[in-house]
Amino acid sequence: MKFGKFICLLAVLTTVSAVCMTARTAAAHENKTIRILFTHDMHDHLLPNKAEKDGRLVSSGGYARLKTAIDQERKNYPGSVLVDGGDYSMGSLFQTLFSGAAPELGILGRMGYDVTTFGNHEFDFRDTGLARHLYAAKISGEKLPEIVASNLYFPDREKITGELSELKNSMTAFGIKEYTVLERSGLRIGVFGLMGKDAADSAPMTGVEFRDIVKSAKLTAGKLKDREKVDIIICLSHSGTSKVRSESEDLLLAEKVPEIDVIISGHTHTRLERPIIAGKTIIGSCGEYGNYLGIIDLRQGTDHRWELEKYSLRPVSEDIELDAGIFEAIENYKSAVQKEYLDKFALKFDEVLAEAPFSFIPTEKIGAEFKEEPLGSLIADGYMYSVKKAEGADYEPVDVSIVAAGTMRGSFVRGEISVGDAFTASSLGTGPDGVAGYPLISVYLTGRELMELCEVDASVSPLMSSAQLYMSGLVYTVNPNRMIFNRVTEAHLTRPDGTPEKLQEKKLYRLVTGLYNAQMLSIVGEKSFGLLSLVPKDRKGNPISDFEEHIIYDTSNPGKNEVKEWLAIAQYLKSFPTVNGISQVPVYYRQPHGRKVIDNDTGLGAILKNPGRVAVKIYMILLAAVIITGAAIYLLLRLRRYLRNKKRKFPFIL
Repeated sequence: MKFGKFICLLAVLTTVSAVCMTARTAAAHENKTIRILFTHDMHDHLLPNKAEKDGRLVSSGGYARLKTAIDQERKNYPGSVLVDGGDYSMGSLFQTLFSGAAPELGILGRMGYDVTTFGNHEFDFRDTGLARHLYAAKISGEKLPEIVASNLYFPDREKITGELSELKNSMTAFGIKEYTVLERSGLRIGVFGLMGKDAADSAPMTGVEFRDIVKSAKLTAGKLKDREKVDIIICLSHSGTSKVRSESEDLLLAEKVPEIDVIISGHTHTRLERPIIAGKTIIGSCGEYGNYLGIIDLRQGTDHRWELEKYSLRPVSEDIELDAGIFEAIENYKSAVQKEYLDKFALKFDEVLAEAPFSFIPTEKIGAEFKEEPLGSLIADGYMYSVKKAEGADYEPVDVSIVAAGTMRGSFVRGEISVGDAFTASSLGTGPDGVAGYPLISVYLTGRELMELCEVDASVSPLMSSAQLYMSGLVYTVNPNRMIFNRVTEAHLTRPDGTPEKLQEKKLYRLVTGLYNAQMLSIVGEKSFGLLSLVPKDRKGNPISDFEEHIIYDTSNPGKNEVKEWLAIAQYLKSFPTVNGISQVPVYYRQPHGRKVIDNDTGLGAILKNPGRVAVKIYMILLAAVIITGAAIYLLLRLRRYLRNKKRKFPFIL
């Protein structure tokens, strides 16, 4: 009896102990928390960004404010991790110091960033430019963030050029790794970086290659789990999300690699007010240019997976106090930009070029809607103006100029437009001179190819907003209800005096655009599966193999400087009539003027009229298919009738 009571008591104690242990284990898991602070697509926007909201001029972002916001969040949560999802460079005048002083990495380090990754724009200054950027950062003496890149790799040793070799050595010297492990509050935090397919395709100036993100992520996540025994895996993915599921690379990544706990999603500049949850993976995006600081708070559940406790985007608004140390660093960088870059052009950083009585389209909406855009018209007109100014007595009239939405990186707000604003509006790339900013290029297209250029805009840009084109000198009508690659119903030239001129199919016309856009023209055939064909040519009609041989230079300048895209904009802004000594942007640019006409007629006549070359081919193929199908049906019916008659006459045979 006593032994039985002892056994019962032991069983009770064992049960209580197990329950307590389970409770303690659960409590231990519940007490494991982590805060992730994040940004992406900062694009050198060290200074605040201007905008107009509800009729009021406001500013947001700016690294001096962002630093204060970061410090406030870290004070509330000392164990926070601060990461960036790539494209930290290229987007303002500060990028002109990219290869010489690397202000981007230096100031990220001062702000306390733990880790960042490469975006496609870190390769804009080519492999040599990035190599020098990494070397400059390394020798600066600044505290630097770590850089992780798991799917970047170099081709076979025999294919590594001098530039690639320099880049590979610089990455080794900097200490770039596939992943890193951070220790915070007793947690081991694995962080790795990726660049997606669309981003990799947008980095044509580099010789490095990028492996499939899913395969790379599976391998890296496996190493972090099995080898490093991490508690959480964070992926800095410069791949992006999209409303079109098949194009949402980070959503697909999360579904195929469930080992990832958190994805910081850059590249598409998306601002997710609520995170995307795919399985148990959390995807966060906080927009562009440092206007918001992303915050993710997680708590570990009993199944060891992390559960979202809080997700928010904190606006970096103008009421946030400036951090004195970061403000001073930015001022020093401004002085360096002036001395090392702007003095070449006899311009000042804050010099006012013009004054606008209205605001243009907000930066984040450029290209979002298929339509004529006055800002695009102004930039394209500026190209024409600057070429004429640069070539002087040797000027050969330009028939058409184009600018793509993807190369328009900033807009203009009501009030003063500075040199810095003009640069930001068209800040990408570099020319063979090694100086920041894509140069203008002169090429020739036939009249038929100009029609197909309009078709590229009409048919491709609804699928890829960055490909939308804005033009000067060419007017065209688009019916979006028609068959793809057959949406342009009419196009003609418009001369400076407003006179329309019919396009001649075989005649060569001079076209001016930026270096990047010119290179993209040559791959239209490939991207349209051969249905469209644009072959940029020289004035004699010979196909161009090296676009850099067709750069436009300022012949009036003894230094023979390249005419940069941004400089063309600045010169055009300064050319407007003045009031009290300041150029005034004409009200002409307040609204569209019929350069791109959208015809939404759904009638059969509107759908079928004026078919283009591609449509004629398709119609002929469809007609042939109909004829063949009809003939086949007719023959089958005849055969069936013949067999039926045979059966009637000779039933013993069939």
